[in-house]
Amino acid sequence: MIVDTQVHIWAPNTPERPWVLGPERAHLPVPLDAETVIGMMDEAGVDRAILVPPSLEGDRNDLALKAARDYPQRFAVMGRLKLDDPSAPERLQELKSQPGMLGVRLTFHRDNDRPFLTNGVADWFWPTAETLGVAVMVHAPERLPQIAEIARQHPKLTLIIDHMGFARETSDANASAGADRVLALVKLPNVSVKVSALPCYSSEPYPFRNLHNPLKRIIEGFGVRRAFWGSDLSRMLARCTYRQAVTMFTEELGFLSERDLEWIMGRGISELLHWE
Repeated sequence: MIVDTQVHIWAPNTPERPWVLGPERAHLPVPLDAETVIGMMDEAGVDRAILVPPSLEGDRNDLALKAARDYPQRFAVMGRLKLDDPSAPERLQELKSQPGMLGVRLTFHRDNDRPFLTNGVADWFWPTAETLGVAVMVHAPERLPQIAEIARQHPKLTLIIDHMGFARETSDANASAGADRVLALVKLPNVSVKVSALPCYSSEPYPFRNLHNPLKRIIEGFGVRRAFWGSDLSRMLARCTYRQAVTMFTEELGFLSERDLEWIMGRGISELLHWE
């Protein structure tokens, strides 16, 4: 069972459904729909995918939820939530009960959302999510010490770090420093990591060997039950094929056993998020 922990789908930019970011922020020149993704999954040997609604369309989950309703054996959703909306606590309660919704994905890496992590806007969210049992994927590569402190303060809160905590500044030769940065969280048992989007952080060709040692350190640190493969498909296609994103792990990483791959490629995330 291969489960992709991060795939975006989005609809065309129309007056009825406008993009909140400019078209230059789209990962691909055309929208990516559920049916197209299923075809790509079949070619790559991917069984299921977690849909993460993109910031391109704002804080809406309807397209991803429809895909999960239409194809429940293939898709589930980590939804978006506008933290500074007065109705956000109520929406979080509603999200928990929506069919196909596995949890919430938050980002703190752009000018519009980066301050929320430290200016008090997000303070209500962490205890509420902990109480409700809502798992959280979070992309805050520059704020991992703050995420660590949140994990300590809320030990029953499930936190999953996107993309190994990597960003542009931890690409290529700086990947080892990026590994050091996320490994500082390894002793927090409620923190897991997505070993996702790796081709985006290497300028080398497939199989991106300059990332293998940092990846090995991260997997060994967190353990195979707390490290989850993912593609970030629409962004990654500029670097390799979908199938290569799979075989980078299943064929090129000699330090992983078949049992390790079972956990990393799907079993771990499925069990953590209770995706039966």
